[in-house]
Order: sequence, then C-alpha cells, then structure tokens
Amino acid sequence: MSRREAFRRLALIGVGAAAASSLIAACSSADKAADGTPTADAPVTSSGPATEKAPPPGIENALATEPVTWAGPRGDLQGAWAAAQAPKGAVLVVHENKGLTDWARSVAGRFAGIGYSSLAVDLLSADGGTATFTDPAEATAALSKISPEDFVADLKSGIEELQRRTPGVKVAAVGFCMGGGLVWQLLAAGEPQLAAAVPFYGPTPDDADFSGSKDVAVLAFYGSKDARVTGTKDAAQQALDKAGVVNELVVEQGADHAFFNDTGERYDPTAAADAWQRVQAWFTKYVG
Repeated sequence: MSRREAFRRLALIGVGAAAASSLIAACSSADKAADGTPTADAPVTSSGPATEKAPPPGIENALATEPVTWAGPRGDLQGAWAAAQAPKGAVLVVHENKGLTDWARSVAGRFAGIGYSSLAVDLLSADGGTATFTDPAEATAALSKISPEDFVADLKSGIEELQRRTPGVKVAAVGFCMGGGLVWQLLAAGEPQLAAAVPFYGPTPDDADFSGSKDVAVLAFYGSKDARVTGTKDAAQQALDKAGVVNELVVEQGADHAFFNDTGERYDPTAAADAWQRVQAWFTKYVG
C-alpha cells in the first residue's frame, strides 16, 4: 500500500494527521485516456512513481463520515455525513460517475476537517445506493438512466438537508466529473440557497442560463489536457458573465481530467494542491 493510500484509508476511519446520458457520456469519454489507461476511479498500483506522491490535500485533517438517510423527492436519499466541530459553513459533495465511492466520502471528510460540515449525496439512492453495484460500470449505466430533473431535485434536497443539519451557515456545492456537470445543471436550474459552487472538470450545459443563480460565487476547475471538457470553459464563462455571476475559472496547466482524484491514474498532486488552496480561499470569502 502506498503512503498516500494509507493516509486516505486512515482518514476514512477518522484518524487525523448524468445529468443526462450525454453528460455521463461526456465524463466517461474524458475518463478514458487515449492510451487506454484506467478511469478516474481505478486504483493506483502499489509500484512505480505514484507511490512517491504526497498524501492528497486535506487528508491529514479529514474527519470520519457516517451513513445517513433523509426523505427525498423520490423516496429516501442516502449519503455520507461529516460534521465539523464548529462549522463555518456546509458543503454538498456531488460524486463522479461511479457513484458514492470511498474517495467521495473522503472528500466530504476533508471539507469537514477544515470547518465545513459536508454531505456527500448518493445519486443512486433510488436504485438501492451505490453499494448495491459490485461493478462500477453498472453504477455508471444506472446513473445514465436518471433524468436531469431528478438529479437536480435530489441535489436540492441535499441542500435542504444540509441546512437542516447546519442551521445558520451558508452552503456550497462541489462536484467532480459527472458531479461537476451536475453542479452546472443545478446552477442553470436556479438555486438561491447556495452561496458558492465549485464544479471540477464538469461539462457546461448547452445554452446555459445562470440568471437564477446570480448570487452564487462560482469557482470552476479544468485540466489543460482535458480537451473535451475544457472546451466548454468559454461557454461557461460567457454564460456566467451574462448572468452577472461572480466567477473564476481556473485551468490547471499540465493536468488532465480527474486530476483531483487521488485514487486514479491521472491524479496530479500539484494541481490538486493548488485547487485545494483556491477552494479554501473561495470558501473563506464567500461561505464563511
């Protein structure tokens, strides 16, 4: 086991130190490197240079998550909850196209570790939850059958659950890959309860209108090597500016799709560390 993986697993037990089919397809295509390397959720092997990489940012302070359920628009929703000791704000974590994985849980734990109580929603709850799928490809296929409207309704329910659990603080949404695209979908649907939104390498909806989310401060991340998704950046910029949304769109140079996922082959520790620092600064300014 690499040092980085050891840190991640320890954090999970509390030790410190798609939208539509087109959205799923966009992320799935981006997840496949031209040379056939594994997808973002594929495990990093225990040999080679990857074992020398530093632990993922924030893992040293990550808190444990616990499974939770709440009443959603289509039945009970499942998620992983991490409670900050003295929450400065709250974060909804939206997973990749493999469902609510241990990695997604660790992200919620990392945000809680820096003072933001976090809820990682399981968007496969209506199918029994991600844990019911033994094959990640089956989870991806199941996600591709869910409508954009149902996704957005579930995310809005997650925001309401965060507000119930952390009254009196501002709420942000952070998503990765498919989840990044869904954060864009949420903004396009209008979400006045959000103070900030951070989509990581998520494709922007066609002809997006973000005027219903004009008070949300948007920080978006792209990888310079991720041509398909990064190609939607200019359209996102134009739509945000047109709606008068405070925004900053960052292209991490030399990074590929899924650069923040430390369990994947294309994890980029430099880009991940930079993004983590930028997100913290953004939250300090716009969330609390």
